[in-house]
Amino acid sequence: MVDGWIILDKPLELGSTQGVAAVKRNLRQAGHGKVKVGHGGTLDPLATGVLPIAIGEATKLAGRMLDASKEYAFTVRFGEETDTLDLEGKSIAVSDVRPALGALQVALGAFQDTIEQVPPAYSALMIDGQRAYDRARAGEDVAMPTRTVTIHALMLESTEGPDEALESATLVAHVSKGTYVRSLARDIARALGTVGHVTMLRRLRAGPFDLGYAISLDKLNDVGKGAPLEHVLLPLEAGLVDIPALDLDPEQARAVRQGRVLTGLPCNDGLFWARLGKVPVALVELSGGSLTVVRGFNLSDVAE
Repeated sequence: MVDGWIILDKPLELGSTQGVAAVKRNLRQAGHGKVKVGHGGTLDPLATGVLPIAIGEATKLAGRMLDASKEYAFTVRFGEETDTLDLEGKSIAVSDVRPALGALQVALGAFQDTIEQVPPAYSALMIDGQRAYDRARAGEDVAMPTRTVTIHALMLESTEGPDEALESATLVAHVSKGTYVRSLARDIARALGTVGHVTMLRRLRAGPFDLGYAISLDKLNDVGKGAPLEHVLLPLEAGLVDIPALDLDPEQARAVRQGRVLTGLPCNDGLFWARLGKVPVALVELSGGSLTVVRGFNLSDVAE
């Protein structure tokens, strides 16, 4: 059985589902048979960077990865807004206004907060049972519901053009789940009295995984040609480094695997990953010294 994570440095024009398919194909070619695979957060085809792909029992953690905060680098070009808010779309608004560097720096400070955001019409969100992008491509005027998101940090990395009239700016944003960077770029430009769209988007981090863990598509394809899987596969627990571990003895591990509630544990309340030795047993919740299982891991080398 194969369980763990492959962190793909997703190239341009490859969809997230295509990334999952590439992992499945290479595992199959490497002789691993049918394996459950899923991704931990969609990336647009025109975006690159960290795409966590969960394999086997790690797919039980894909929901946590979707809920994790993300970090992106992106470039917003001022003076034109497109219907997709990126390079792929058609122009829907233009402006001769180019913001000054000082005004941009002030605006960025105002966005570092919990804010209300309208997602792009060209997004995978479901609207009345249909993907928003399907409705938008059909020519519908899609009314997107506002959502609350948090911009934890927003930093200026570089600019193009004179300081008094910037053509573009490259920013780094640390954001909560559900944040659309294309919408953030749109709103920054509008706050500066102009319009804009994203010309570059790269995910630098998703949850505990940054680009240091990521592999190229070529390296992934090497697995299908016989390269050792262990060179690219991270263990399941690599997706749990942001929460503490709880060590169990064999009897406790057996009880947890059977779904029984443990009591009298000397730990603070909260989320833990329980382990027997080095092997993950379950994602668990502790409250008042009692342990309940959130998600159990069916790993064969856990003691029975």
